[in-house]
Amino acid sequence: MRRRSLLASLAAPALLPAGAFGQVAWPDRPIRLVVPFGAGGAIDTLSRTVAQRFPEVTGGQTLVVENRAGAGGTIAGLAVARERPDGSVLMMADIGANAIGKELNPSLAYDPPTAFTPIIHLVSLPAVLMAHPSVTARGIREVIEQAKARPDGFTYSSAGNGNGSHLFMALFLKEAGIRMVHVPYRSGAEMVTALVRGDAQFGFPTVSSGIGQIRAGNAKALGIGTSAGTPLLPDTPPVSSVLPGFECAVWHGIVAPAGMDPALVRRINEVFARIAAMPEVQQRIFETQAGVVVGGSPEQFADHIRREVARWTPIIREGGIRSE
Repeated sequence: MRRRSLLASLAAPALLPAGAFGQVAWPDRPIRLVVPFGAGGAIDTLSRTVAQRFPEVTGGQTLVVENRAGAGGTIAGLAVARERPDGSVLMMADIGANAIGKELNPSLAYDPPTAFTPIIHLVSLPAVLMAHPSVTARGIREVIEQAKARPDGFTYSSAGNGNGSHLFMALFLKEAGIRMVHVPYRSGAEMVTALVRGDAQFGFPTVSSGIGQIRAGNAKALGIGTSAGTPLLPDTPPVSSVLPGFECAVWHGIVAPAGMDPALVRRINEVFARIAAMPEVQQRIFETQAGVVVGGSPEQFADHIRREVARWTPIIREGGIRSE
């Protein structure tokens, strides 16, 4: 109950009340929600959690989850960008497909910041700086001290070039003024496994990806990427306690093709805000992904995406980061 109360208090202020806007005839048919990654991952779990409750707030209409994996999410992004903005096809947004994809791949056939209509920022999933048990550092300060004493002496794993886990670590290294050798893998599961095996000393996955190994004692948590921390790892301080202003988290939300009618945008926002306000949905997102519901207006989500593009673009360019 304490977890549920915490989630409700965090999410409720940002959510728009039901009936806040004039009624628009949406949805009047089953709606497709395109997910830019395969089944079973965090974004797929979130999408199916939302789809399960969709009929309750739409008079029985369904939200059909369609997985279209590949190219860091941009295969799905290109497909959705080419759809009509009539509300029949939506996308579960991800930073690569919907914000920085063209920075990671200049030959991308669409421009993520202009190709979509932001609708609602659904969740924020905190990340955690993890280390193999052989690492003697007990906190962020000691990691920085040891890395400065051993330039390029440590390695870190990621879920792939340009993946969030890669960008989070690149940001940490820049802010700390240190270097480590990057070893990319193909998924979050593989990157955590590599760290547990000792093939890499550090990694920056989402809390949900790493917490099992942390609790089992196969890895240790050194810092949470968000300043708020997480109650799932109450003894792990935020990285910002040592590097002021440091903030990183995986985010997902709902977008549509560019050019959608503002009244329809507001109606779709209202529907998903009502789903996100459900205590059972908030609890499931927290328990399965350590996630916090964000909510808010389409304009707030658009502002968030713009800030993410502005924040990560210099990291990508300075690091010469390219997607696989």
